[in-house]
Amino acid sequence: MNGQTIHGGLLRSAALVLALAVGQLVLGASPSEGHALPANTVMNAFVKIEPKQADLVVRIPMDLLRGLPFPRSGAEYDLAASEPVVDLALQVLADGFVFSEDGVRRQPVKARGRLSPGSDRSFESYEAAVVHADEPPGAATRVPYDQSDLDIHFTYRISSPHSVFKIQSQVAPDLGNSTKLLLRYLPPGEGSRAMIIPGGSDPVSLNPTWYEAAGSFVELGIGHILSGIDHLLFLFCLVIPFRRIRGLLWVITAFTLAHSVTLFASAFHLAPKGPWFPPFVEAAIAASIIYMAAENIIGPNLQRRWLITGLFGLVHGFGFADVLTEQLQFAGSYLLLSLFSFNIGIELGQMLVLALMLPVLALCRRVVPERMLVVVLSAIAALIAGRWMWDRYQVLQQQEWPSIEDLVSLARWPALLLLIVGIGSIITRWLRRKFASGSVPG
Repeated sequence: MNGQTIHGGLLRSAALVLALAVGQLVLGASPSEGHALPANTVMNAFVKIEPKQADLVVRIPMDLLRGLPFPRSGAEYDLAASEPVVDLALQVLADGFVFSEDGVRRQPVKARGRLSPGSDRSFESYEAAVVHADEPPGAATRVPYDQSDLDIHFTYRISSPHSVFKIQSQVAPDLGNSTKLLLRYLPPGEGSRAMIIPGGSDPVSLNPTWYEAAGSFVELGIGHILSGIDHLLFLFCLVIPFRRIRGLLWVITAFTLAHSVTLFASAFHLAPKGPWFPPFVEAAIAASIIYMAAENIIGPNLQRRWLITGLFGLVHGFGFADVLTEQLQFAGSYLLLSLFSFNIGIELGQMLVLALMLPVLALCRRVVPERMLVVVLSAIAALIAGRWMWDRYQVLQQQEWPSIEDLVSLARWPALLLLIVGIGSIITRWLRRKFASGSVPG
């Protein structure tokens, strides 16, 4: 009798070890499929906040869960025999999705799930997704092995609907950012917001506070300018001929104002559209470096450099926006604040770079004749940018060329800058005349 008890205990222990092993497999690839990239790695989800609870509903492609031993019958899943494995999947996925409130992780108090055919359209709305995930599949339901999903519904208790909620996906971490969580966040009393959260990312705030949004976008702006080698090379070409910070101030101001205009315009979807536009911007940024380097070599007109810098600033603003557009989904309800914060981050990064560039250039002028220094450094920059422009032009050639409407839309940006410059010049001349005639008190 004791031997049978011991034998039964060993079997239960072995079953537990097997379940834990399966739990590890569901967060990665199975041994037999470890070298095959899943065909479908996009998960669709809703998070709805209620006064006392939060609901997470997720549709997970079975391509990401091949490590779970769901029984099959031919080319389909055996739904009648799958309930124990669904329960196991819910236990594992409770750890695969990290949901927290004010920094405290919450565990689901309710968990439901079911297998669904890939043809099901329940996740087109939150209400339909919840109803579908909570009800067991009907007797006539067929779930093909190669086109199927696991739908889960987790319910969490929360302290307040006004807390800061974060979510992180740890499903299939070995695939890194190849997995995507397409999430629609439904806060109380507000419109829904969509987010695309890559696998392997840090916990993402669903409703960040204003200071969290501002801080993260300042950091993003600093990181982008410091890692954007083409923007840094353009900035380097700008400052090479200048010996005094006073003359450089107007140039940097023009660049800042110009790229701010197109940065904000892009955030509000006023930039040109089409697959041709991003490679066009990248090629134009390389061209701006070549032009600035050539002007340095020929002999720059530093008094008018602010004007051409402003024109090129419009182009660089579109380049900044390409990164920002992907991140604005994490701004929560603080879109304008996040835009300003990103711009501040860019300016802080530029100031840091200038604080390093200018002393180095001043030191170089002591050992190298100034004209030779300007020509040699500008020539090196032009060669680097020339290679970039050729590579980016090759990419641009593969795109469908823009329509006349697209070109007209693009032309309005330099026209806008010229209008601003013209108005500014008129105001400046008027003020000079007033001061010269002594009619302005002061």
